[in-house]
Amino acid sequence: MNVLVTGGAGFIGSHLVEAMVARGDEVTVLDDLRGAAVSNLDAVLGRIRFEEADLIDADLDSLVHGGGYDLIVHLAANAYVPPSVEDPLYDLRLNFESTVRLLQAIRTSQRKPRLVYASSAAVYGSPKHNPVTEEAPFAPVSPYGVHKLAAEQDVRVFAELFDIHASVVRFFSTYGPRQRKQVVYDLIRKIEANPEEIVVHGDGTQVRDFVYVTDVVAAVLAVADHAPGRGEAFNAGAGTPTTIAELVLEVCRSMGAAPRIDWTGSVRPGDPQAFVADVSRLQALGYQPDVSLSQGVDNVVAWARSPSEQEAR
Repeated sequence: MNVLVTGGAGFIGSHLVEAMVARGDEVTVLDDLRGAAVSNLDAVLGRIRFEEADLIDADLDSLVHGGGYDLIVHLAANAYVPPSVEDPLYDLRLNFESTVRLLQAIRTSQRKPRLVYASSAAVYGSPKHNPVTEEAPFAPVSPYGVHKLAAEQDVRVFAELFDIHASVVRFFSTYGPRQRKQVVYDLIRKIEANPEEIVVHGDGTQVRDFVYVTDVVAAVLAVADHAPGRGEAFNAGAGTPTTIAELVLEVCRSMGAAPRIDWTGSVRPGDPQAFVADVSRLQALGYQPDVSLSQGVDNVVAWARSPSEQEAR
């Protein structure tokens, strides 16, 4: 297929682009390189087309109408909650308004490429029941979650009103190489800084659904290839509950460390006690996560310790 990946130089995007190139797709990447790097695409840079552009200001009509794309995977976004709290208006422009502009460009395109929109489990807020199905109530607790949900709703409406083939994928706690934020990477850095003692938020009983990045890529491809495309949403997780204490022990094992763990007992406001995905809807499309937490953590530790990553720091 001829594919456009917005945000394709980022953490998840670069892994997706590699997988698409490997299966023979012709890929164009659009990225403003905020929080991303062209080096993430080194393995495929000679086999893709790369455009550096800010999605907020880009001429999306020209991009979509002239690209001849069969599929657009829309990953470009502010991908984290804290920046949305610091600057809600910027988050609104990037996560919501740019998505509507992209939908409008698809609507007015003669070819009307398929769309896979990357959303987030943040749309659920603090769920009352686990595992979380796609029909769970929406109750976002941050501007990020609100704007992701609003964009989702426009994806659904455009699919219904304008005959656009579009689907939504809600990412759960994704981790893997090239992610230089979030809990797995933060734990690695803490242990590197002090192998004798680390401080960890909470009390260790919080439960999350940690899904390795290549499994998330498999989820996106399953939706792109097999979803009905009527605006429906799919949870992308491993479907396996893991406590934060279990994750800490896995990272310590992989790094050969045994630090004293000081639990703060407190978590960030709005952080749920438990968050696990029901992935049965995605499994009906043939999705099956196959990277265990132990293997995934080992992969991240190996990447974090690689000479290139050490030098990049």
